[in-house]
Amino acid sequence: MKVFRGLPNPHARLPCALTIGNFDGVHVGHQALLAEVCDAAGRLGIESAVMTFEPHPREFFAALAGDAGQPPSRVANLRDKLQALEAAGVDRVFVEHFNARFAAMSAEDFIQKLLVDGLQVKFLIVGDDFRFGAKRTGDFSMLLEAGKKLGFEVKSLATVTHNSTRISSSAVRAALQSGDFTQAKDLLGSAYSISGRVQHGQKLGRTLGFPTLNLRIGHRHPVLNGIFVVQVHELSNDPLPAVASLGVRPTVEDDGRMLLEVHIFDYDANCYGKLVRVEFLHKLRDEEKYTDLETLTDAIAADARAARDFFETLSLT
Repeated sequence: MKVFRGLPNPHARLPCALTIGNFDGVHVGHQALLAEVCDAAGRLGIESAVMTFEPHPREFFAALAGDAGQPPSRVANLRDKLQALEAAGVDRVFVEHFNARFAAMSAEDFIQKLLVDGLQVKFLIVGDDFRFGAKRTGDFSMLLEAGKKLGFEVKSLATVTHNSTRISSSAVRAALQSGDFTQAKDLLGSAYSISGRVQHGQKLGRTLGFPTLNLRIGHRHPVLNGIFVVQVHELSNDPLPAVASLGVRPTVEDDGRMLLEVHIFDYDANCYGKLVRVEFLHKLRDEEKYTDLETLTDAIAADARAARDFFETLSLT
């Protein structure tokens, strides 16, 4: 799969079958959309493609609103989004930088300059509620009319449901934030996880007797926050049991950076630079700020015992 930051150079532009969206957590509904794109691309003998945005448009508008704005929490980082799109069979992904210039683009320019001139779209499929252009003036009927005039096929995909629940990124967020990882798995089609490369940290966990793998979160609004039972993939043939903290580490830092810290039980290999995937199984509690390191250490020990008990119970079922 080829990834482009913005539109490809003119020499790299090829006719494509396209879908457009944020794809935050490539859930079952997204997967149905992507399957349609790939089928159309095969039928027409062209590339399958996705246009997505970074940052999320709602993050951009929330930043403009200042304190009055509330950006959405994010289900997936860009790495995990791209991996999911590749797994769905997509040939090309165009990551558009959503900024003031992009937000001000008229719906007519969006169609002509991006879809037709920039991406050479021959087939377009979008969700039934898709809106585009400045002030969301463009809609599906406008795309249909443009397609007839400019020579591309347009199709919409009806809402996909699971047990009468509309499958959406919002539904995935709600399931994860309530700690319902089973529901999240049903909506996503796979267990919820975060991947990243292990980075050097302050080594505080090792000092406290609980060495951790540190994964930086590239944004400030992950959908999860707190202490979790997890298992780590890619370091062994089998997933490794662990306990993890996802948050801003209020006891030891005050810069607001998001960090995923993972303590793997009975494991002490050098993992720096390795790409791992952390699968979330159960939430233990919310993140807290402690008065001193001794109290923090006691809390970590209690979390580790609770996580070990979880795996012990799991092995008995």
